[in-house]
Amino acid sequence: MKRLLGVALGILTAIGGFVDIGDLVTNAVVGSRFGLSLVWVVVVGVVGICLFAEMSGRVAAVSGRATFEIIRERLGPRMAGANLVASFAINLLTLTAEVGGIALALHLASSVEPRLWIVVAAAAVWLVLWRVKFSIMENVAGLLGLLLVGFGVALFLLGPDWGDLLAQAASIGQPPGGQSMGSYWFYAVALFGAAMTPYEVFFFSSGAVEEKWTAKDLSQNRLNVLTGFPLGGLLSVAIAACAAVVLMPQSIEVSSLSQIVLPVAQAGGTLLLAVVILGIVAATFGAALETALSSGYTVAQYLGWSWGKFRRPAKAARFHLTMIVALLIAVGILMTSVDPIAVTEMSVVFSAVALPLTYVPILVVANDPEYMGEHVSGKVANALGSVYLVIVLVAALAAIPLMIATGAGSA
Repeated sequence: MKRLLGVALGILTAIGGFVDIGDLVTNAVVGSRFGLSLVWVVVVGVVGICLFAEMSGRVAAVSGRATFEIIRERLGPRMAGANLVASFAINLLTLTAEVGGIALALHLASSVEPRLWIVVAAAAVWLVLWRVKFSIMENVAGLLGLLLVGFGVALFLLGPDWGDLLAQAASIGQPPGGQSMGSYWFYAVALFGAAMTPYEVFFFSSGAVEEKWTAKDLSQNRLNVLTGFPLGGLLSVAIAACAAVVLMPQSIEVSSLSQIVLPVAQAGGTLLLAVVILGIVAATFGAALETALSSGYTVAQYLGWSWGKFRRPAKAARFHLTMIVALLIAVGILMTSVDPIAVTEMSVVFSAVALPLTYVPILVVANDPEYMGEHVSGKVANALGSVYLVIVLVAALAAIPLMIATGAGSA
């Protein structure tokens, strides 16, 4: 039972990373415009995040230290500082989007003005971070986030033409009629950035330290990675498929959360819709917890501060203060009436730009015998890691030019 509950770290990381408000929107937009022709990107992203999350978790388990601490020590303050600035900026953008996503989901359930929910959502996130134990937080948020399986149930209830969906998935590099090749590749980069978001590996590594993993827990590390992230990928595909079945034939372009859940309401009625909305609240709340914690983790680990939820707030005051400041900034941004969905779309694009700064150091540290001893990465992991570094670099270089050329995918 303890082993099964331990998988919750992988589930929370995957749900928060793969099925946050950004992924909900991006997959629904992609499904409504391109069908399943970009599913291959989700597969590439799942394999990539599994590869690097396993490395990050292994580093934490073997060394007993979070990845970011070792990155600063191994690569020096300048390289780690560049990583810190990029990851903190992306975390802040994503945290803003997640708090806004919670408010949008609660608005959908209650019809109360979203801005009234923003302060409630931020206060609830802070309260959990301050008072709730890490193990309880990950179990509750991760397991409730699994209610998003309602998208998969809705897909089966819709009774789609499975042969047509498979044909769409096989049409790699071939956008449907009326969609430009530039927009196709822009959303390919955005989906990849959403799957490989840097905060996922920092949270996963720091979570391993929170749970006091050792080298004896390496099998637990692999189980978490191979359970959580593929599950998040399947949920992402289900969201895109629902949009492809219901929204694409009617040329409905997604611009709101209500449009994302329209296929669920059509397939399963009020009951299934209520289940999915609860899952959306849980997933966005879990992602808000992840990004807030990652903001505190990265800053505290870089500066050598005391950190972790396993310490009382008074014993890690600067760590908790960093998270409070991040939440206040997020609330301040949202109170300007900025669209949380637009913020999220920008965050996944800039995540792609920041990817090399995150994954190059992880690959280096995972191969350093001084820290890893006999647990350095094997030949297969290194070969795959090298391939993914090329993919990551291409995505980083292409993200901004594609965003400008296509008007963020609108062309």
